[in-house]
Amino acid sequence: MTKINRREVMIRLSAVLGVAFTAPLQAGVLGEKIYSGPSAPVTPLQEKLVAEVADVIIPATSTPGAKAAGVENFILRVIRDCYVPKDQEAFFAGLDRLDKNAVSRFGKAFSALSADQKNTIVSDAVTGDKDFFQLLKSLTITGYFTSEVGATQALDYLPVPGRFEGSYPLKPDQKAWAL
Repeated sequence: MTKINRREVMIRLSAVLGVAFTAPLQAGVLGEKIYSGPSAPVTPLQEKLVAEVADVIIPATSTPGAKAAGVENFILRVIRDCYVPKDQEAFFAGLDRLDKNAVSRFGKAFSALSADQKNTIVSDAVTGDKDFFQLLKSLTITGYFTSEVGATQALDYLPVPGRFEGSYPLKPDQKAWAL
């Protein structure tokens, strides 16, 4: 049996999820800190907004969603520890634009919107603020599927992997395997 290190798991996970791991994202997943200078301050409102938007990207279904997995903590840590101030400011400016769009369209902050209204605002960001949304989506997916909740409840989890079986029969409605 071959032992797989965390870096190899992340490479395989990125192939499965179709996530392009940038250097800051990979460093964040591995718990590394590649930026140690001053970070953009994060307000409690911004932290809540990250959690709410992440929960729209990965909502709770039969498994917990992004908010239940604490994905906002991962996202904010990666932004703080792995992105330079210019990129940090661009991320928080994107959050502000998303919240301002909610206020202009529905008269309420994003966090106060209904689920359908939140989906509308996020859909607007998919097309109107593509760079911001792609970064947030990538961080959300990576944070979720590398969290305990994502790896053990959303995916099947085999703590000690066995041998490779390339053609493994799946039962109806069986989840994909965590790597």
